[in-house]
Amino acid sequence: MNKSFSLITGASSGIGLEIAKELASRGKNVLLTARREKRLIKLQNEIISKFNVECDFICADLSQDKSVTKIYNFCKKKGYFINILINNAGYALPNFFHNTPMEEEEKFLRVLSTSVISLTKIFLTEMIKKNDGKIMIVSSVAAYAPPSKIQSLYGPVKTFMNRFSEALNLSYNKNNIYSTAVCPGYTVTNFHTASGVQNEMDSVPNFLKKSASRIAKEGVKGMLDNKKVVVPTKTWKIIVFLLKIVPKKVFDLISSVLAPGRYEN
Repeated sequence: MNKSFSLITGASSGIGLEIAKELASRGKNVLLTARREKRLIKLQNEIISKFNVECDFICADLSQDKSVTKIYNFCKKKGYFINILINNAGYALPNFFHNTPMEEEEKFLRVLSTSVISLTKIFLTEMIKKNDGKIMIVSSVAAYAPPSKIQSLYGPVKTFMNRFSEALNLSYNKNNIYSTAVCPGYTVTNFHTASGVQNEMDSVPNFLKKSASRIAKEGVKGMLDNKKVVVPTKTWKIIVFLLKIVPKKVFDLISSVLAPGRYEN
């Protein structure tokens, strides 16, 4: 009989790591995937010791074409049923669009969008058979924010991911499968340093910065409650509400303030 596991991409740090811990604290077996093997081994031992759940890992780079198949085959071989899929992996490209090689843009799109679609598609069939599945897509406030002078693709990709999540709900809620788009604002992780956008994060007022653990707690709770969209924290709920009603012609006046917030995932 297959064991149920929660698969978390980008699980070695930041929001992904905190989501893994939050799920483990709720008694869920977790399968971690990221690129750094030593980090994953350490986290595996920590989670097993602290939460007394099963924890496994597989190293995979989602910017590579064959990684999704590698993850799926690993789960099949181990007999793992992925009933919770957390699509969290992501990063930012710090340069202007015209200065970023197309190869880098393609890798970026593969991690933030194509891999999300592929992982969802490949695990969805078993979810349908078992009439059981929850999917989280870690999106961003960038899905609602004004355009940015840099990160030309980041906001549009997150908007696309939100719409993809909506489509999943429309098609598969009848199969007891629910998708949740979690849209955090500025979150304190190593994401910014790793992506080369730490200067933008440093300029953000502290009251706008939220902890990764808080994002994880609110995101996981919303997913388990079958919420379609979760904007963690009251601060960012208010900001997203305002973004929806602010006339487009004033977007340029606030984009320089809000644009850096898209780098939090």
